[in-house]
Parts: sequence; structure tokens; C-alpha cells
Amino acid sequence: MTTIQALIMAFLQGVTELFPISSLGHAVILPALLHWNLDERGITFLPFLVMLHVGTAAALLAYFWRDWLALAQGAVGATDRLRTRESRYIIGLIVVATIPALVVGKLLEQPLRVLFGSPLEAALFLVVNGVILLVADRLRSRLPEQADRPIANLSIADALVVGCFQCLAFLPGISRSGATMTGGLLRGVSHQTAARFSFLIALPVILAATASQLLTLHRAHVGFASLQPAAFGALVAGITAWASTAFLMRYFRDHEAWALRPFALYSIVAGLAAIGALTLL
Repeated sequence: MTTIQALIMAFLQGVTELFPISSLGHAVILPALLHWNLDERGITFLPFLVMLHVGTAAALLAYFWRDWLALAQGAVGATDRLRTRESRYIIGLIVVATIPALVVGKLLEQPLRVLFGSPLEAALFLVVNGVILLVADRLRSRLPEQADRPIANLSIADALVVGCFQCLAFLPGISRSGATMTGGLLRGVSHQTAARFSFLIALPVILAATASQLLTLHRAHVGFASLQPAAFGALVAGITAWASTAFLMRYFRDHEAWALRPFALYSIVAGLAAIGALTLL
């Protein structure tokens, strides 16, 4: 992987991991369209992916540090009784929303791995991603108007639905943030609350994926020196992810009526264009 390729992949990870347009789908499609000869089984590729995820996780932790600090204080009872109970309940919601992805990822890891290297399937699922986002926005607009519910007012069932939707992101081309937001919107919450909960549950999922990759590195006896070239990629991915999160939180707050539509249209157009290009290659 060249420096330019690494820079592009890191930037792409930082943007598409949080924008509802699928980081995995773009990571599969773009190298194929640009005819990059990437050795995904090479000794440096996995460390590079690990560092990109570390950068993204660090960005989410940095942006939502107040939320995580409040949750940590509540978990250990360092606040008043009401906030302690609320913090522990939110932590429970995050755990419930994370469990389906961990279970499905473990059970279907091998069958899903076949799709990871298929650009055409990823492009097709990118179109599906756009359709899901359009349907979610349309259904959300038809729900009765109600005061926005904060995360602490979500139910266990709400969290479980969001967690089940998150499992769709195992398909390359389906966005994790888009899928989880869709689950939240269908449970009657606003785009902003759905996005905030989506980004909060992203951290444990990304950390779990990173831990799994680190275990693979350990088993392959990959040394620390192999991680050093990927540090630049992690920095780029982290900065881009932080900026993406800041933008999206303001965007979803100010565009409640049609927030997902631009991302849906992009996914459909980009997916169809990729299908056409890959078919003609």
C-alpha cells in the first residue's frame, strides 16, 4: 500500500464509518474501481485496519467524553442517586444494543467473510442501504409528532431493536450508523437522538472489532514495528472521524424533517454507478 493509498483509505474510514454510507462498502468498492493491487492478506494490511479503528474509536471517545465520564461516574455511584440510576440504565441500554452484533458476528463470521472481498455485492448492498434510509425517513415522517425522547427514556425493547438493526451492517454496503439510526427512528425518536445513541454504541462495537483484530495479530506474531507505518493512518482517520461526528450531530439537530435523504440518494447513485463501472471493467 502506497502512502497516497493509505491516506485515502484513512480519510475514507474517518468519514464513512460515521456518515450513514457504509465504511466497509467503500473500502471494498474503491480499491476495485481504482485498480489498486492491495494484498489484504499481507502482514501490514491487518495492522493498518487495526490502527484505523483505533483512530475512529479515539475520535468517538474524545467527542463524547462528557457523556462517557458521566456514565462512568454514575456507574460507580459518584453522583446523586437520580443520575446514578439514569447512568446505569443508559449503560444497560448500550449493553443490550451491543449484544446482537456480538452474537451475530460470532455465529456468522465465516459466511459473511465471503462477501467482504466482493465489490459487486458491496455496490448492490450500497443501493439497498440507500433504500433503507429513504424508507426510514418516510416512515419517521408519518409517525405522530411527539416531544423528543432523550436516551434515558428509551426502553429495553428500543435498544434491542436498534441492536438488531445494527447487525445489518455485517453486509458490506449497509451502513452501521444508518442501520442503527433507522432502528431508532422506527421506535419514534428524533434523528439527533438516534444519531447520538448510534455513536455511543459504536464505541464498544469498534473496540470489540479492534480487540479481535489485535488477537489475530498476536497469533500471527506481528510485531509492534509493523504497526508504526499505520500510525499516520490512525491520526488521519481519527481527525476525520471527529470532524464527521461534530458535523453530523449539528446536521441531524437542524434537519429533522429529511435528514437521511441526501445520504440515501448518494448511496443509491454511488451504488448504481459502481455496479455499472464494475460490470464494464
